[in-house]
Amino acid sequence: MESDLRAKIKEVAVDHFNKDGYHGATIRNIAKDVNCSLPMVYYYFNSKKELFHEIINKDYFELLDRHSKSIKNSDIVEFYTQYVYKLNKLSSYDKKVYRLGVKVNLLFDGDEELREVMDEWEKTLIPWHFQLIMPHLSDVGNWIVVIRTLIHLLDNLIETIVVKNRYLSEEAIREDIRIILDKAR
Repeated sequence: MESDLRAKIKEVAVDHFNKDGYHGATIRNIAKDVNCSLPMVYYYFNSKKELFHEIINKDYFELLDRHSKSIKNSDIVEFYTQYVYKLNKLSSYDKKVYRLGVKVNLLFDGDEELREVMDEWEKTLIPWHFQLIMPHLSDVGNWIVVIRTLIHLLDNLIETIVVKNRYLSEEAIREDIRIILDKAR
């Protein structure tokens, strides 16, 4: 029951942070919507900052890791197509957590500490994509252009699904990804 209450606090907090932002959300309103006392929320989380940081540092990054590991495809176009398409099928909670992570990454929300975390995470993106794409590139000289263009496309597709809450078909995603990757292969 104790872990259920902790999870419920986080679930309600994710709603409040999405609706009101980090600075607008209050522990008092979160406690009210959870139907528990203010001290009970503070029993689990010492501060609003700690609660928000856990959602981003734990839930968001675990979601990214779990999501990328769920794609099992050796074809690079299909890998990225499925990576984006499966975002349409995230649970409501996961989509809201993902949305918060995107907002922090875009500097729309959060605090300086989380922005630094996001900056460090972004530094890992090019090497991660490089490892995935390199075996599929025919022109090794243009790899940085291909990867940066792909990252920008993925960001746009992800924002459309997660932030704007719009459905993108598998075919539309595949077509956009092919524009970049087929020319490089």
